[in-house]
Amino acid sequence: MEELKVNIDGKEHTIRIEEGTNSLKVHLDGKIYEVETSLSNTQKDYGLDDDASGSNSGGTIKANLPGVIFSLDVKVDQKVKKGQKLLSLVAMKMENQISSPQDGVVKKIVVKKNDKVNKGDVLLVIE
Repeated sequence: MEELKVNIDGKEHTIRIEEGTNSLKVHLDGKIYEVETSLSNTQKDYGLDDDASGSNSGGTIKANLPGVIFSLDVKVDQKVKKGQKLLSLVAMKMENQISSPQDGVVKKIVVKKNDKVNKGDVLLVIE
């Protein structure tokens, strides 16, 4: 079960998500909402794009949708672990957490808090 923090109408909530074959069960404020979906695990997009060559070269992290940088949770030269939260991007009133695709070191941070970004913009680089 995955746990996320989301911002709904300016109020922060913690939700838990259970994945089924064709549905998601979203636990929010003591209630369970079932959402039908056609997404498989291989179709999920967590904001990690491959570079132009088609391979992930060292961990260039790009925005998966347009939005505003809500928080930066790492600094240059900081060691990070695979799955560690790097930053949050707010889009359509929802906070999207971007996690590290690999163990490494943050080499470059291109954005700062409150920056507006477009889909495909480079956010930071991990090596």
